Amino acid sequence: MSGNVIILMLGVSTFLGALGLFALLWGVKTGQFDDQSKFIDGARYDNEEDLQDAKMMEGKRKEREAKRKKEYRPPS
Repeated sequence: MSGNVIILMLGVSTFLGALGLFALLWGVKTGQFDDQSKFIDGARYDNEEDLQDAKMMEGKRKEREAKRKKEYRPPS
């Protein structure tokens, strides 16, 4: 490789890295990664009834998948 190609590759990669770092710092500064209510809402709405509903829905999903597998016939 010629020296010009290596210099161009280093310049472009440095520019892209700086651009990514700038975007990350901007996101942190503006609070794009802050989700203060996520854990509070998770604890607030996580009760025994919700867990039972989730278990029931999982059971129904498994039954549908088993039924679909049983009824499936490959094309002739």
